Amino acid sequence: MRFPSRAHPRPPASTGGPTRTAAGFVLACATAAVLTGCSAQDAICGDGEYPVMSAGGTGSACAPDGKEPPDGYVRYPQGKVPQHVGDRWDTYWNTHTVDENGNIVKVSRAG
Repeated sequence: MRFPSRAHPRPPASTGGPTRTAAGFVLACATAAVLTGCSAQDAICGDGEYPVMSAGGTGSACAPDGKEPPDGYVRYPQGKVPQHVGDRWDTYWNTHTVDENGNIVKVSRAG
């Protein structure tokens, strides 16, 4: 005859283990990102700022919304503004700039 041991209670039924828990966490994070408009990518500028580029160079900075760019900086051309680090326009502006006449030109690299 066998008696149940009270010193070692039977483990509860499986709830799905770590894989199911991780999947739930990923789903919750994805849902939060969609609902808040967040992205996993790093934003170029924070809330209340917009990106500006150095005139004639490939440098960039962030300026407060509603204010003009600081001296030596210009706004990016409309429709060509980088939003996230490494996005299409962020990469493009590593090799291009806006000259003193407002024209987009390829940056020459001295070497």
